[in-house]
Formats: sequence, structure tokens, C-alpha cells
Amino acid sequence: MDLDQFRKTSQARAKQNKAFLKKLSQLDAREVDDAFHTAHEEVFAEMDCLTCANCCKTTSPIFYQTDIERAAKALRMKPGSFVEQYLRVDEDKDWVLKSSPCPFLEDDNRCRIYDSRPKACREYPHTDRKKMVQIMDLTYKNTLVCPAVLEMVERVRREFES
Repeated sequence: MDLDQFRKTSQARAKQNKAFLKKLSQLDAREVDDAFHTAHEEVFAEMDCLTCANCCKTTSPIFYQTDIERAAKALRMKPGSFVEQYLRVDEDKDWVLKSSPCPFLEDDNRCRIYDSRPKACREYPHTDRKKMVQIMDLTYKNTLVCPAVLEMVERVRREFES
């Protein structure tokens, strides 16, 4: 995965993607869901996240209390120690990682706490959710982070513009 090329491409298409996703948010939710879910399945049949891990290298998931407890247990830590060592409160008052890349990202792009990872990581990149029209802003942001989401948006655009 050439992340430099991805960054250039995603930035070059940013304005166009933002406008397209805004238009999609006003369409029939079931049609948008069907298009994204189909693209999601197709793209992830072709792409392997372990060749990229850009999400883990550049962003932080939100950690809810259950996520903190599960991750701390996996690391054989007390939840308070986990928070102290790895987390901070962001401007939205959410628990997020203190630093990036994620401290649990291994050299081979695998996650050290994969089976105990936060809900936000489990659901990322959120392109198989119901009512996708409600998360078009998030989907746009993810086109700038995840090559798979960028490809999905391209496929959905072709479908809706044909």
C-alpha cells in the first residue's frame, strides 16, 4: 500500500467526495445502504487492512468504559492504570489515545489487543452500518484515512451517476 499516493489522491478528490456524500445523505436510506454494503463487501474481498493500517497509524478510536475494561484486562492491567498510561480526554470529553500511531499496533500492522479492541475499532470503517445517510460526514473523513473507504465512495459514485 502506497500511503503517500493514497494521501495525494484522497486530498485531490476531497472536495468532490464531500459534495457527493452530502447529496447522498438526502437520498433514500435503503438505496444508499445497499450501495455501500455491496461496495464494502467487494472492496474488502480485494483489500487487506494489514497492508495499510493507516487508521491505526493516524487516528484514535473513542474508548468507552467497557472498552477500557476489556483492553485493560487483555493487558493484565487495572483500568485506572490503562487510562493513565494510554488515554487522554479530548475536546469532546471522550477518552482517546494519547498518541499515534496506536501503541497496540505491531510492526506487522497487527493489533496486540485485537480480540479486546474498542468498539470503534471493531466497527471501523463503518461502511456496513444501517442508515449510512446519517454518517456521511464521518464517511467523508474516512475517505481521507482509509483507502478502502475512498474506493467504496468511488464505486458508489459510479453506481449513482450511471
